[in-house]
Amino acid sequence: MSLWTSAEIAAATGGVASGDFSVSGVAFDSREVGPGDLFVAMKGEASDGHLFLDQAFAQGAAGAIVSEPCDHPHVLVADSFVALNALGAASRARSGATIMGVTGSVGKTSAKEALFACLDRAAPGAVHRSVKSYNNHTGVPLSLARMPRDAVFGVFEMGMNHAGELAELTQLVRPHIAMITAIAPAHTAFFRDESAIADAKGEIFAGLMPGGTAIVPYDSPHRDRLLGHAAPHAAHIVTFGSEKGADVRAIEAMRLPTGGTFVTARMGQAADHELSFTIAQPGAHWVSNALGVLACVQAAGSDLGLAGLALAELGGLQGRGARSMASVGDGEILVIDESYNANPSSMRATLSVLSHEPGRHIAVLGEMRELGDASADYHAGLVEPILAARVEMALLVGEAMAPLAQVLEGQIETVHVGDAATALATLRTLIAPGDAVLVKGSNGVGLARVVAGLLSGKN
Repeated sequence: MSLWTSAEIAAATGGVASGDFSVSGVAFDSREVGPGDLFVAMKGEASDGHLFLDQAFAQGAAGAIVSEPCDHPHVLVADSFVALNALGAASRARSGATIMGVTGSVGKTSAKEALFACLDRAAPGAVHRSVKSYNNHTGVPLSLARMPRDAVFGVFEMGMNHAGELAELTQLVRPHIAMITAIAPAHTAFFRDESAIADAKGEIFAGLMPGGTAIVPYDSPHRDRLLGHAAPHAAHIVTFGSEKGADVRAIEAMRLPTGGTFVTARMGQAADHELSFTIAQPGAHWVSNALGVLACVQAAGSDLGLAGLALAELGGLQGRGARSMASVGDGEILVIDESYNANPSSMRATLSVLSHEPGRHIAVLGEMRELGDASADYHAGLVEPILAARVEMALLVGEAMAPLAQVLEGQIETVHVGDAATALATLRTLIAPGDAVLVKGSNGVGLARVVAGLLSGKN
């Protein structure tokens, strides 16, 4: 069964097809095009996808959406970006799947992947989700356009860094179930305070389908604000958390020797409806993520028991908690890869995970970006969780880390460098077998290079 025929693409986008063809996938990055894909050639500020048409077809593209005539099988449209949105909307309109939307200041990609794993355990091969972190104005329609015709569940991550962005994305996704993982100081350069971030995240509920369910973090200080956003649009509101009063609540959480957590959760207000399960990933933040995910699974009518098994087997994601052993000298070190993103809340959560690891604790921390005028205070404020995590050596990367370097001076060994390449070279002179090394920072700092260098043994 093809994903799209040229006639369907033309009908969805208002374009004109050069001939008959069918595609099995969709991509807008020519480097990701594979056999049978539809390549959407978009014009951006830095590049023009039309320049890569030959490359895309050499890699096996079966057709393209273009805004300029070409010699390859194509659908000609006025604007390729508008056409991609239209194709995403057409995919959503034809789908009979139960659609779920996930957002939050922290944890949304991890929660999306966990939710996919839980649903896929019950409906193998019938669950579609956003890949990577394709959660913006181009990533969301792309993820929708890729959804198979016969998908039973669709899980879509939605992100934002300005007010109004989620309002647009949620109207495209139109979820049956919408979850907010947590509210935290992220992208604060664009918001007056955390309550404004909560308001922007609460926009996700405006796109709920009639009869839809809103999943809200009960422990959040912004709970009532989020409930206020959900109330006008949701037929059902389910809260999750560890505090009494949450609908889906952890009544027991016990750390395991393996680093994970054994949890007993009450799945609703009935005292006799409980679920015990293990979370493979360490940290209190993963307990919260899991409760939200299980609330979604329950709202979707899927199997909670199988979801619990999936959580027990869930591995860490690259850049978001993946744990690996790297060879150093005649031994090994533990590398915790949190290099994809960072804000004050996620920094604290991940440092807490490091605190439980054996061996010497080394924290490679990159600057947190888009924090606005409060950036210096947010960075300096990491001193408490760093000391609580028993970090013995802090390697700080980026200019914005200067305030933290100043307050750490004299308390623990601290090295402050300007970039990821210097950080890797410096780290190689400091590490020894038995160390536990946490690598975390905003993606733009490039600390993934540090992780790759440690795992490969190369600078």
